[in-house]
Amino acid sequence: MTRDEADLIDELAAPATIVVPEDLEDLALGDDYALNPDYVDMVIDAADRGDDERLRELVSALRSEDVADLMGFLTADYREQVIPQLDPETLAEVISELDTNLREEILEALPSATLARALEEMDSDDAVDVVEDLEDDKREQVLAALDQTDRAAIETALGYEDETAGRLMQREVLAAPSFWTVGQTIDHVQSAGDDLPELFFDIYIVDPSYKPTGAVPVSRLLRASRESSLAEIMEPVTEIDVEMDQEEVAYIFDKYHLISAPVTDAGGRLVGQITVDDIVGVIQEETEEDILALAGVSDAGRDADVLGIARSRLPWLVVNTLTAALAASVIGAFQAEIAKLVTLAILMPIVASLGGNAGTQTLAVAVRALASRELTAANSLRIVFREMGVGVINGLVLATIMGAAVFVFFHDLMLCVTIGLALIINLFIASLAGILVPLALDRLGRDPAVSSSVFVTFVTDFMGFLSFLGLAGLILL
Repeated sequence: MTRDEADLIDELAAPATIVVPEDLEDLALGDDYALNPDYVDMVIDAADRGDDERLRELVSALRSEDVADLMGFLTADYREQVIPQLDPETLAEVISELDTNLREEILEALPSATLARALEEMDSDDAVDVVEDLEDDKREQVLAALDQTDRAAIETALGYEDETAGRLMQREVLAAPSFWTVGQTIDHVQSAGDDLPELFFDIYIVDPSYKPTGAVPVSRLLRASRESSLAEIMEPVTEIDVEMDQEEVAYIFDKYHLISAPVTDAGGRLVGQITVDDIVGVIQEETEEDILALAGVSDAGRDADVLGIARSRLPWLVVNTLTAALAASVIGAFQAEIAKLVTLAILMPIVASLGGNAGTQTLAVAVRALASRELTAANSLRIVFREMGVGVINGLVLATIMGAAVFVFFHDLMLCVTIGLALIINLFIASLAGILVPLALDRLGRDPAVSSSVFVTFVTDFMGFLSFLGLAGLILL
């Protein structure tokens, strides 16, 4: 046997190189922690071949958050092949991380018994969030498949209004009487095991009627001596009413830098807790809603259909059509002036456009300030005068710039004066509308992010055309 033949036999006999889970994880995620297209292709290829073992290997290399992200890259058919490869605990974590639109689709496709097993692995707040997304028939089937304790907890939470602390809270809490020692509390934590919340930061001190009187952070508990009583080391606690709106809850968490807070019922008794991870989700959700509402659209999601997106965006476009027609009616009223001086038709869109941009700037700042409680009845008058001043200053600066530009191109001093005055007026009105419109809507109990932009745009267009063409009629013609 030649040496080359021997080398070939050794190569063939050598074990094939296999991809271990650690290598799969490195392959699956890029430096920006986004899924690599090659990894998604590997999952699709395994699904096409019906290789369940390979699918389990691929999916097990990911964290639940990344599996949830993977679901967004797969079609419904491929998702139906991947989901059975997840154990109930992993499936529960994946469902909690899914985008709303995608989660609703997956929940409806899951068998009720499978979904019930996943719900039993979730914290109560996450379980409630999932159940409320189900259709009525599916909800009844899933609740019937749960054990009596879990079902009662979910049904109680569903009795609270949507987007309130009662819906947001988890019912699992760690409470202790004030006379317990640190040693007793630590021993209780170690022995309670699965009966405790999966994640908790504070131990709530309760009186005999189960009303919270204070809290002991876990970090302080572990540093204290075992003989110390909880009453000696507890801190004041900020209670959250079970009916409080989730935006108000988020504001309290932000203002007082809370990690967790007890939730109490109408009688002041402890019924649950809210933790900072829930608040991060609320802040993100409310911020996304405000950003989309300012543009008059809703979240389309990755799997939204064309007709659904069009229907969600059309109503405010119709309203905007009516307001634009009203603004355009100003132009119709000055047809004779425009016919005498065609230059007006060239310059009037500039006045309206600059006013619209200035109004949008003020509006964005006002909506954010209202959402974060920086703009309130106590300081609204001062903020209004401040924005009026900003409008005048910006108007003067832009009037100077535009006046110089118009003189260079048209050599007409009075035209420069006309457009300069129109800009000062319109930017002043734009700043005023940008702050007053959201304030007025907020006082009326309406969401200022939803409809403010349409009204502010109408005001700036209308006043832009009216001020410029009106001044032109008085000064130039």
